[in-house]
Amino acid sequence: MSKAETIRTGTLGKKALRLVKKDGRFFGLADGAICSEGENADEVWQRLHDDAGKSDPKYFGFDGARNRFLKFFPNGFHSEGYASQERDYKLVAKAKLDETVPLEKATNGKGFGEGVLAVFRATNMLSLFEKTRLQAVLRGPHADDFIRAAARFTLDGGKPNLLGMEQALKPHESAKWTVVTYLPYLWRPDTHMFLKPEATKDFATRVGHRFASDYEARLHLPVYESLLDLAAKATQELADMQPRDRIDIQSFIWVVGDYQEGREGTYS
Repeated sequence: MSKAETIRTGTLGKKALRLVKKDGRFFGLADGAICSEGENADEVWQRLHDDAGKSDPKYFGFDGARNRFLKFFPNGFHSEGYASQERDYKLVAKAKLDETVPLEKATNGKGFGEGVLAVFRATNMLSLFEKTRLQAVLRGPHADDFIRAAARFTLDGGKPNLLGMEQALKPHESAKWTVVTYLPYLWRPDTHMFLKPEATKDFATRVGHRFASDYEARLHLPVYESLLDLAAKATQELADMQPRDRIDIQSFIWVVGDYQEGREGTYS
């Protein structure tokens, strides 16, 4: 019999997670107790997070998230109140971006800084502080580099273009997830996702998704890949509510985490 080999470690809240391989099989352990096992390392690791997440005091699963969302919007994604509060202004920003900074032209274009700045200012998804710093980026020598990298990342989702955005933003202390995910999300809301870190980490904890422990502030591609996995999982779990794109999914995450009690039914 072979010796157990630890091949991955992590944390979920206060729990220590470990993936070990022994005799050709993989075992997922939370605080030393086996929670999952199988022949595929990634699947065992995912199930470990799912099972460990359910023990978190904040956990209420997708059923709990759905119930909370419907308290505020009883008619779901397709209600008038939801559209006016959470969706329409994002569609206006997207239309502005598509008109003034078309994706295909942005990949190699020049001089789109003012157009992109107007799109960032068109929503409240970034803080005033973040927008102030972005003005320096988009009116400075790194504007074209940032926009091109953002457009290319939208098309390929690759590490080199994430790095390109980081390099353009770092001199202005703007290399943040909110900034680098904003344009891809508006250009292609069918495939990309906006990341508001605290709200999204809280949501991931509540539904038991590994993003809660995968998140890092640094612009590391596996963090974004984990975010996309969370978005895909949410889309699957909420299929009966007919989300149209990740604008709906991101709005769902925000409503579940940010809306306060006492607003129930206001936006039906």
